[in-house]
Amino acid sequence: MIESFINYLEYEKKVSPHTVTAYRHDLEQFQEFSLLSFENDSISEADHAEIRAWVIDLVDDGLSSTTVNRKMATLRSFYKFLLRSRLIKKDPTYKLKSLKNPKRLPEFIQESTIDSVLLETIYEITFEGQRDKMIMEFLYQTGVRLAELIGLKWSDINLIEESVRVLGKQKKERIIPITSVLRRDIVSYQKVFEERFSNGRHSDYFIVSNQGKKSYPMLIYRTVKHYLDLFAQTSSRSPHVLRHTFATHLLNKGADLNAIKDLLGHANLASTQVYTHNSLEKLKAVFEQAHPKA
Repeated sequence: MIESFINYLEYEKKVSPHTVTAYRHDLEQFQEFSLLSFENDSISEADHAEIRAWVIDLVDDGLSSTTVNRKMATLRSFYKFLLRSRLIKKDPTYKLKSLKNPKRLPEFIQESTIDSVLLETIYEITFEGQRDKMIMEFLYQTGVRLAELIGLKWSDINLIEESVRVLGKQKKERIIPITSVLRRDIVSYQKVFEERFSNGRHSDYFIVSNQGKKSYPMLIYRTVKHYLDLFAQTSSRSPHVLRHTFATHLLNKGADLNAIKDLLGHANLASTQVYTHNSLEKLKAVFEQAHPKA
């Protein structure tokens, strides 16, 4: 039944490969727990008590409420699928309550630090060095997600119109403008790319491995962490922190919240409004420093 659900996600819902992998892992993890703890080899027959026991076990293992809630969301989707398919008569997640998440503001990197991270002198004049620079620049200057960068192809980039076509979540397409600076650096990267793979042995993807194959998450993670470690003081060193930085810097410069929403590919404004808190903190800091009565 897990495979049927995975096929449904891939071919009907058309969710991203990253999401499919996460769903599969969650379900297989619950299946293993059910077998070991309840001797139940079919999670389609699990009841509320069994699922609740798994949630408690996850919390006891020290997983964050965000992670546990995501895993519960996987189960909810799975059992709703079984219910719609008439493979079960009752949804065992019906009374399952999500854990309360502590409010966390998105971490971002200061503008002065970003300037240091993007200095040309810290990147080697090789294909690998220029690819690393492009990864850092593209994530910061466009705000794309990790999966969106990995899936980006050369044909998606329009240097004449200075824009890039991105395929986001749920296969939703959006167009993101690129700056003249980024356009110039893409042209430079394209030259070393073509020199490296002059034999034509490379994929059509924009960011590729040293062998010319499509990049993968760990390559991007390692690159971002390496260069942020040199300058950034944030606890997060993931590609997503550059997306947060992109949005926060735009907002701080007066960009319209709806425009940022469209650039990020958010489905609703609520997802974008979290960045207003970072801007508010900046305003408070300025107020405390400058106001005579503060």
